[in-house]
Order: sequence, then structure tokens, then C-alpha cells
Amino acid sequence: MAEKTKTPQKKVSYGSNVCQMCGRKQGLVRRYNIMFCRQCFREWAPTMGFKKMN
Repeated sequence: MAEKTKTPQKKVSYGSNVCQMCGRKQGLVRRYNIMFCRQCFREWAPTMGFKKMN
């Protein structure tokens, strides 16, 4: 009998989709696993190495 492969469980709870800095739920930047709201991202982006494109 073939064994089933275990897939990692997803983190699904109250605090899984909130900003890690301020706790805001809307405007979340999840790309590259950043998990900041857009306001906190604008504040912290230069220190993380992101540049503003014109």
C-alpha cells in the first residue's frame, strides 16, 4: 500500500493575515512573505532595500 505524503499545514488563525507592525488587516503586502500593511511598508521599504520607482 502506498504511503500518503504529508503536506505542511497552512497557518489559518486570527493573526495570520494582519500587519506584523501595527496589526492592520487591510492593504496587506504579502508578496515575498513581507506581511506589512501598505502604510508600514512605505515607511520601512528603504531600510529593507526597496527603491521607489518613478
